Order: sequence, then C-alpha cells, then structure tokens
Amino acid sequence: MLKEGLGNLGGFFRTNALVIFLTLSFFAAGSYAAESVPAASTMPWWGWPLALFITCFLLGVVAVPSGVGGGVLFVPIVAGFFPFHLDFVRGAGLLVALASALAAGPSLLRGGLANLRLALPMAVLASASSIAGAMIGLAIPANIVQIALGTTILGIVVLMSLAKKSEFPEVPAPDSLSAALAMNGVFHDAARGQNIHWQVHRTAKGLVLFLGIGFLAGLFGMGAGWANVPVLNLLMGAPLKVSAGTSSFILTLVDSSAAWIYINKGAVLAIVAVPSVIGMMLGATIGARLLSVLKASVVRRMVISLLLFAGIRALLKGLGIWN
Repeated sequence: MLKEGLGNLGGFFRTNALVIFLTLSFFAAGSYAAESVPAASTMPWWGWPLALFITCFLLGVVAVPSGVGGGVLFVPIVAGFFPFHLDFVRGAGLLVALASALAAGPSLLRGGLANLRLALPMAVLASASSIAGAMIGLAIPANIVQIALGTTILGIVVLMSLAKKSEFPEVPAPDSLSAALAMNGVFHDAARGQNIHWQVHRTAKGLVLFLGIGFLAGLFGMGAGWANVPVLNLLMGAPLKVSAGTSSFILTLVDSSAAWIYINKGAVLAIVAVPSVIGMMLGATIGARLLSVLKASVVRRMVISLLLFAGIRALLKGLGIWN
C-alpha cells in the first residue's frame, strides 16, 4: 500500500510539473517568431512540432540510461538540425531540463537521495550566475553563441569520456564551511542493505565552480547535470547517488531562474517548447524503465558519439562553414 501510494504521489508531481511548464510555454510571447522557421521551408506547420516530439522522445529514452540530462542533448541537436532560431532552442532547453528535474525531485527528497543542506548553497550561487548567463546569451549574436556552444559540447564530450565516478568517496573529515552548514546526512542504500553516512569537503572550491556551472546553464539553455555530478561527487566527496539526486534538485532552482529571463524576453515559443517537453518526459519515463535492461556503457558511448557530431555541427554552423 505504501509503495502504491508513493507511486501515485510521484505521478501527481510529474503531471503537475508538466502542466505548469506547458502553460508557461503556451503563454510565452514570441518576439522572434518571424525568425524561427525560414520562409522557404516546405514543411507543413505541424511537421516541425511532430519531428521535435519524436526527436525529444528518443533523446529522453537514451538520456536516463546514459546518465546525462535531457537538456544537454536537446540544445546542440535541435539547434544544429532544426530551422529554429537559437534563442527559441535555448529557452525550450531550459524548460525541458526543468520539467524533467521537477518530475524526479519529490521522490528523490523522500528517499534521502537529494539533500537540501547540500543543494541550497550551490543552487543560490548557480541561480544568480544563470540569470547573468541568460542575459548575456540573449544579447550576443547567435553565431557567436553557436561557436561557444560547439566548443562547450566538445569539452563535455572529453569530460564524459575521461571522467571517473566513485560510488562512495572517502572524506576523512569535513572542512569548516561544510561543518558550519551541516552538509552531511544518511541515506539507505538498497543495494547494500545498509544506511550510508556521508559528509563533504572542499566546499569553497565547489561553490566557485557552481558559479561557472550556473553561468553556462543560462548561457546555453542546457541543464547542467553533466557538471553538477562530478563536482559534488569527485571534488566534494558526496556519494554518487546523493550527488545525482542533489544535482536534480539544484537544476530545479537554477533552470527556473534562467528560464524566466527567456520567457520575459519572448524567447520561448509554444510550437518549440510544448512538443519538446512532452516528448522528453515521455521518453525519460521509458528510459527509466529500461535502465535495468539496457547496458548503460553502450548507451553512454552512443550519446558521446551523438554529442561529438552535434558539437562539430554547432561549431561549423557558427563559423558559417556548414549552414
């Protein structure tokens, strides 16, 4: 009964998260609407939303087993291969990442895998810098952003290829800052069947890095889970599961801050945002169920290959070599 009740509660939160962000995207102004799809396009009006839905559904399926957020796949791929203005793609990318994180947030908090004391200091700094990133990103020319996006995506590919993960990092003693903020906790590891006590260190370095992570999230409209988890896990020493869960909670605050800038500037278009959010969330639901069946390493290599191609495409598009 308890399991069924928690499942229903999780479904309630997922549904409401979807409704909230579909409503936001439908009411967003479209000041760039004339630039979104080229006049010469022969695709019927419903063709591009349908293509977006299918693409985002597939991205959502592979995002969960590969351990990356949907936003980091969405922005380079849609910006590179769909005829929408980059501002619309980045605005929709934030909503995609935000909706996915909100859907997962309640269950992570209940299970102790997301820790508020660990998340809030990081999220406050990252949220502030994400606003600055969003404002700068909307102010500079699209080709410059494309070049920066392509370079960043290729950097992410390198990080994903080389990064190691430690399920239970060793932290001999917490630093003074993490001790003062009580950044520690306990979670039940079902695989081991025991409670895991954890603490963190190198907190000041983590706070500085989260300033940069938030800036990139706002600038490119990508969820920053690809950067959150390594900082929390490898630098600060939080267990891998706590790092992943807390990262999802941080995304809800960071992406919502940046998303309002895009909405206020009219850079969220319903025809782009709505099918993207629906497709990504449905795909992520399937991906979560396939997580125990698919080999994460195989899917991860496929995602790295996909990001490598999309990063090269974005870089060449920004340089005017491949339009």
